[in-house]
Amino acid sequence: MTHDPTDASNSDLELLAFRVGKQEYSVDIMKVREIRGWSPATSLPHAPDYVRGVINLRGAVLPIVDLSARLGMDPIKATSRNVIIVMQLETQTLGVLVDAVSDILTLQKSDIQPPPELANGKASSFISGLTIVEDRMIRVIDLAGVLPETGQAAA
Repeated sequence: MTHDPTDASNSDLELLAFRVGKQEYSVDIMKVREIRGWSPATSLPHAPDYVRGVINLRGAVLPIVDLSARLGMDPIKATSRNVIIVMQLETQTLGVLVDAVSDILTLQKSDIQPPPELANGKASSFISGLTIVEDRMIRVIDLAGVLPETGQAAA
């Protein structure tokens, strides 16, 4: 039996939408394990600037990536209002620091447009698509691009 890609293009996709600065992003909700309040991370020597450090998540060491810094923007000034989205990417579990979670979206896969070709550079490698919901442009994040290079090699 062969797979018909036109069937998949109309299937539902659930995304978790969140804010980083004044921009909205989203990830496949099936990759999200939990959403936690901010807790200070223990820094690691020689870690990239966008890695805030690690936290203890029920006995497991969880690396925390500042998504704003990873996308080339100013690092988030973390307060109790910020959240960590705990995500699973194949064998790697990762915490992503964001400003706030805003919505759960149910879309058709066909509602997601590819990013424009002229969007080149580091930030564009993290974006797998764009969608418009209620006049809001929401970027769909490619989690593999967010993962720290060293963690990606180890995964």
